[in-house]
Amino acid sequence: MDRMTCMLSFVKVVESAGFSAAARRLNLSASIVTGHIKWLEEKLGARLLNRNTRNVSLTDIGHAYYERCVQILAELEDADRIAAEMQSEPRGVLKLDIAPPVAEIIAPVIAEFTATYPAASVQLMITSKMTNMVDQGVDLAIRITPEANSSHIVRRLATYPFVVCGAPQYLANHGRPERPSDLERHNCVVFYESSWNREWRFVSPDSEEVIHPVGNLEANNSTSLRAAAVLGQGLIYMPIFVVADELRSGRLVAVLQDYVPVQLSIDAIYPDRRHLSPKVRCFIDLAAKQLHHPNWMNPIASATSAA
Repeated sequence: MDRMTCMLSFVKVVESAGFSAAARRLNLSASIVTGHIKWLEEKLGARLLNRNTRNVSLTDIGHAYYERCVQILAELEDADRIAAEMQSEPRGVLKLDIAPPVAEIIAPVIAEFTATYPAASVQLMITSKMTNMVDQGVDLAIRITPEANSSHIVRRLATYPFVVCGAPQYLANHGRPERPSDLERHNCVVFYESSWNREWRFVSPDSEEVIHPVGNLEANNSTSLRAAAVLGQGLIYMPIFVVADELRSGRLVAVLQDYVPVQLSIDAIYPDRRHLSPKVRCFIDLAAKQLHHPNWMNPIASATSAA
């Protein structure tokens, strides 16, 4: 006798308050359902139900067993649902919360996602500080700063270096810094809402140096800082993917390459739910693939190899 089938009959008898009603719900005969309950009781060596001519009621053992059966059957149904979802295509609206510097490199991921899964669409929010994901109904966040909320699941998509760079004309006029301490004599434009841009960190073979940059422009937008650097206003310290196109084209030139700036990560963050929906899972997989492309993570090397 299949135990799961017998457990299902037992649960339906309890919920239907009788064998005949349970048999109708299960599309079985009452005698078969009765046989299921009898088999369980014999296997357990305990009576699960008190029976009379009008109704059935649970014994103390039956009550405890019923609660566990409900949980086990729910988990089995959940497992079946997961298997079905993994074979289904993403659909519906995927609500994304994206950090501003990541927006450009996420755009190709969104384009591929919507082209691959036409039943899905994306609602994109770009926020400097991550919103409350549950309150705002956010399915997925892509951030570049460490996530402190332990109730969220964090999947690392990529790690990336920072780079110090400036326009060729700026370097021609002001000289090229040869060591991190030289930055104290340069105009440095700063992303003021970020702790990592208030302290420019560098690692050399024998030490770590921290520079507190000073300059005549502070902004809370990486696009503005990048534009200022291209125009020759000063040096910037940015995730390398933010200035990838400018480094490849030569509009910006990397300096201090003998020193290793700090490395951070691009993380996919989602609420602590038991199972990922297909739309979230597929988007994360596409993002992980796209963000490892050398055009974003190592534009200097890719430009050299192309030449």
